[in-house]
Amino acid sequence: MKKLSVFLLPVLCAVFLLAADQPKIPPMPGAVSSNAVASLKNGIDVYSLMGIGPKKTWDDITNKMYVLRLTSGKWIEGRAVPGVAGRLGASAVGARGQVFLFGGYVVDGQNTEITVADVNSYVPEDHRWYRAADIPVPVDSAVIGVNHDRYIYLVGGRSKNGPVNNVQVYDAEKNTWSQATPLPGTPVYGHAGGLADDAIVYADGARKNTAGGNPYVASDECWMGKIDHKDPNKIEWSKLPPHPGPGRFGIVAGAGEREHKIMFSGGTANPHNFKGLDYDGKLAEISPVTFAFAVHGNRWETITEDTFDVRTDVRGILTTPLGPLILGGMLKNGAISARVLALPRK
Repeated sequence: MKKLSVFLLPVLCAVFLLAADQPKIPPMPGAVSSNAVASLKNGIDVYSLMGIGPKKTWDDITNKMYVLRLTSGKWIEGRAVPGVAGRLGASAVGARGQVFLFGGYVVDGQNTEITVADVNSYVPEDHRWYRAADIPVPVDSAVIGVNHDRYIYLVGGRSKNGPVNNVQVYDAEKNTWSQATPLPGTPVYGHAGGLADDAIVYADGARKNTAGGNPYVASDECWMGKIDHKDPNKIEWSKLPPHPGPGRFGIVAGAGEREHKIMFSGGTANPHNFKGLDYDGKLAEISPVTFAFAVHGNRWETITEDTFDVRTDVRGILTTPLGPLILGGMLKNGAISARVLALPRK
């Protein structure tokens, strides 16, 4: 990887105009939020999959795929995700040279949301999508992570009857599913997290409101799960202290394996719908805090309390040679963005 980085550095510097704080990365061909994201080739190729466009209506949900190769600095529109409709709240990850896309929900003209079990894999060399084994318990808005470039973990999420505590493990080598040690805390969806160094870390999300009133309220629980070295389905869960900042729902998060950290940015204090509105019909306020959990140090770290161009509702942070990237998402004013945000590392 070191040789690769040294080789690519002159290329990347030639492609992108490097400002004092952030590389200037071209925007995506279309603005989307609630889009799934993934990367391949050590972050050289990045993907945005599906999502909702600027109109924020059911008929503006897309199944398009956008691909940026950092070596060229140009976005292209790839082969669309199969299916008659696009999805929101899906989860994606790169593994074994493929992009794997899991679940999510579709929306009809009455704004009815239906969670699906679909699993698709995209093979760049073939420029083709393939169907993989369906998710046993269909979920949307779940945390995702990959271990040893083989085992993909879907952590929690929302199913037909609400949030679940399932930890579902997809074996990308065998195209099979298994169930791991379930979540010990309150079932949530719209939580945020990732997987690094055999550890799953997740925070917050929305839980069912048992006190009456709004159906869901924000959760402030944070958990870490250590994956057994011999059994990928055995996880030892432990509760973490509260994280920095007030974000509780729709935080954007992702794992940085080389940094041994899970990064988190944005999110809102109250659960909101795909239009960015809370239960009172008001635009949910996005937290400006970006923070991280250091797996080796077992501690939370504040990266910045005033994130430039902060976002919510992107289904992951991607680690690249240019730093952590957020593709699109919803802005503070409720607009849907096509811009690519490069987060500070420290």
